[in-house]
Amino acid sequence: MAPIEKVLTVYDTYIRSENGPNMTENVWDNKVIPDSALRIKEKYDLTFGEDLIPTDRDLMDRLFMAGVDMLVSTGIFNVDTRKVINVTEDEVMAAIRTAPKRIQLGANKDMVVLEPRRGNSRRKPIIQGGPTGATVSEDMFIPMFQSYAQEPVVDIIVNGVMATIDGIPSLTNTPFEIKATLAEIRAIREACNRAGRPDIGI
Repeated sequence: MAPIEKVLTVYDTYIRSENGPNMTENVWDNKVIPDSALRIKEKYDLTFGEDLIPTDRDLMDRLFMAGVDMLVSTGIFNVDTRKVINVTEDEVMAAIRTAPKRIQLGANKDMVVLEPRRGNSRRKPIIQGGPTGATVSEDMFIPMFQSYAQEPVVDIIVNGVMATIDGIPSLTNTPFEIKATLAEIRAIREACNRAGRPDIGI
């Protein structure tokens, strides 16, 4: 029997985000990432030319290896603790192997299955509709999301952010951020109900 793989947990990640190497966001953005990207680009001989979506198997393999190398060699920067979360290649590969291969989103007639697609797949991609984290005014929140939900081509809804709640800015780290988040959930569900798609995935 093969040994059970040790997968990095949220608790492991939290401890590393508290105890990892110190880093400033400025150094991370302007030194660590650009320098690492250039080094890895040269190491794996990554050249796209005009082909934005590579179809060459060797290039795709090198892109994958470069991505793993980038993650392992730079780690993940936690902007809140200003620490770097380091991971090993074994942990990255274990996470890939144990990740879900398909996810069900939504329910009933609006249920869709998210799973990998390969080149020239006959299965259509999942289309998400929504402002993708952009701020939306309170008065337009429900009408905007209803307009997305009522489009048959849209499979799932992606959230936006209520700019204010009861006219008060929904600022981060204030009680109004929580109040606005709860209002967003209710408003999006209401918008989907009005569009006749109460079970669409959000």
